[in-house]
Amino acid sequence: MAGRVEEAGGEVPAIQTVQRAATILQAFSASRPRLTLTELTADLKISRATAHRYARALRSANLLRFDVATATYTLGPQILAMEAAARAALPIVTAAEPYLDRLMQSTNLTTVLSVWNGEAPTVVRCMDNTTGDVRLSVRTGSPLDLTRSAQGRVFCAYLPPTQSPVVARQLRGSASLRAVVDRVLRDGYAVNSPEDFGVRVLAAPVYEHGQVVAALAVLGTDAALTGAAQATAAGHLVEVAGELSEGLGSAVG
Repeated sequence: MAGRVEEAGGEVPAIQTVQRAATILQAFSASRPRLTLTELTADLKISRATAHRYARALRSANLLRFDVATATYTLGPQILAMEAAARAALPIVTAAEPYLDRLMQSTNLTTVLSVWNGEAPTVVRCMDNTTGDVRLSVRTGSPLDLTRSAQGRVFCAYLPPTQSPVVARQLRGSASLRAVVDRVLRDGYAVNSPEDFGVRVLAAPVYEHGQVVAALAVLGTDAALTGAAQATAAGHLVEVAGELSEGLGSAVG
């Protein structure tokens, strides 16, 4: 049957195969660069034999490597080529690197860059702050909630409605979201809904040639990012986001 692939016990839709392969690749991070088959199986929530078949297929495509000595998998060399292509398609990631680092140094908070994927923000770079007692991070490639995340609220506030029908629909249907957008436009930055996870995120718009292209954000615990600490962090965030926008060809102020 078209669009389906064989797997032990029957056929699996091709989209599910892609999703499972993506889950394997997304399991790796800077803090978890090496994973055993058991760890991959746990992430996928499928049998060990099935996880092994996916891993073997990814190895054949050079997307995974297997170290016999340690019996662990790592991301393969093809990932580096894909990363280079992604950075070429999103030059803002490279341009934003020094600004993310400077913002992290000035706030002692993890910094995040997100871009609009057509329906929601997607994280394209996260620079972890490792100096505090609590380390917070966001996985690259993670989609963010449009109305509850600080980055989503930035795009709700600054994207032209003609460029984003999904944002226009949300705004038409929610008076509370319109009130949030008004605060973002007044303050110049957005705050998330931290009661979900106890993590507070502040985000500000980044412009390129006058158009919003990204959201720059800092994140910390809800307890640490409050009151005067939030105001100080917000000041640094808005300043650095403005400087990045100027570097991308947009006048600020």
